[in-house]
Amino acid sequence: MIQTFQKFFYQFLLLYRPFENQLNALLGKHGLYRAQWTVLYYLFNFGPATLVELASYQSVEKPTMTRTVQRLKELGYLEAVPTKDKREKRMQLTEAGVSVYQEVRLTIDAFEEKIIEGISEEEQLEAIRLMKDIQQKITKWEMEM
Repeated sequence: MIQTFQKFFYQFLLLYRPFENQLNALLGKHGLYRAQWTVLYYLFNFGPATLVELASYQSVEKPTMTRTVQRLKELGYLEAVPTKDKREKRMQLTEAGVSVYQEVRLTIDAFEEKIIEGISEEEQLEAIRLMKDIQQKITKWEMEM
């Protein structure tokens, strides 16, 4: 007999891949990938950040984030912010980065609103709470390893 927790994570996997595939297809129309979009999202919503902060946010290694940020800089969407510590690079959106974020945000909003249609705000907030709780437990488990 399949346990409820097993069904939960199986359903999550069935949800995750199609969502990411569709998201990448939509982002591709704007010349972006999900990892790049996540950087734009973070900087737009939380302000300038270091490569370490961005890598931590996405749960990736710093070299992976360095490549992602470099590509966004080449596209003209990011720029380095001067800091007191010359070894630390803080990145922020350029005007072009803000513009592309806002343009892509409209595309993503339409997609996300359509797929969440019929799910109440209360249910969405409960799902967010559950996902945060699970994420924290995964992080704690990783740190104990």
